[in-house]
Amino acid sequence: MYVLIPDDPVFFAKFQSLEEPLLGHLYRLHRAGLENDDERIISDAYDSWVQVLLKLPLWPEWHTSGTSADPAVDGRAGYVLYSPRGDQLTSLYPIEVTAVDLGHLTACLDLFVTADQVRQAVPGQMRAEACGEPPAREDGITDVFRRVMEVLLLPPPQQLLGTLRHADSQGPVGAVILEHDQEAEYRRFCEDIVTILSSGDTFAYRSHRAMYL
Repeated sequence: MYVLIPDDPVFFAKFQSLEEPLLGHLYRLHRAGLENDDERIISDAYDSWVQVLLKLPLWPEWHTSGTSADPAVDGRAGYVLYSPRGDQLTSLYPIEVTAVDLGHLTACLDLFVTADQVRQAVPGQMRAEACGEPPAREDGITDVFRRVMEVLLLPPPQQLLGTLRHADSQGPVGAVILEHDQEAEYRRFCEDIVTILSSGDTFAYRSHRAMYL
């Protein structure tokens, strides 16, 4: 299946931040000698996280510079997106993800949610000693994971997806100018992304939303 991923530092930062907790959970399970379903679920999720990471648009440039690169020099994302009025937009790029990888990541998120529920039923000091992580940090990881998965599972507008898949398949094409109905789809879709990633913090939401105006 195809998903639309924004050229968006908020999404990239949240996605990248999942690596440390996934590896940390695996390390703690391995150190404790707990070869069980939890270890398999997290191991599969980490492998799937890597598979998605490698498909993210402009990832090599984000990884090395921490800033968005010029898509015209990247064969994987060879266009810049414009509104019908000629305003440059934050680009969306189609990437193909497998149901298996999404299933592995979803199973791991479910595991983290269950673990959070168990921790919340335990007094604070005992909770910290049992999981080896500050409770607030553990709960925050699950929230970030949930937001990332909601973006990956957000159904893309089919007309917009078709246009961008065609542009992506042509290699570096320079500019893609959306039609008016496609721009309306784009605005609704990007508003959903911003709400998923930044809701709950008014300043973060406003700052994030300004990227798409």
